[in-house]
Amino acid sequence: MEFEVSTSERVAVVDITEQVERRVFSDAEICTVFVPHTTAGVVVNENESRLRSDLETALSALVPEDDGYRHDEIDDNADAHLRSMLLGSSVTIPVSDGDLALGTWQSILFVDCDGPRTRRVIVR
Repeated sequence: MEFEVSTSERVAVVDITEQVERRVFSDAEICTVFVPHTTAGVVVNENESRLRSDLETALSALVPEDDGYRHDEIDDNADAHLRSMLLGSSVTIPVSDGDLALGTWQSILFVDCDGPRTRRVIVR
């Protein structure tokens, strides 16, 4: 199963927990969320606006835009590729009685590092 996520900013963090929950089978034991893109990632963390902003700031500090990357000669988005490598392309969450076994403050967050775009998210 899959769904799409649209972003309106170059770097955007979107809570996709509800979309994933709707696609979990009641007899599942685990759920894997995979982002099939090289400039986007997915993480599990708190969905709080200041923390989402902090994530964007941290990614920019760790991997600055326009820092003389060789890949920029081709696509001008090397920073997005490098940021997504730090985030990872998938997360696996246990399922208990048909529900994602996330902690109290945990959410599944899609992170676009090269938007605005429409991206696919695969749930298994």
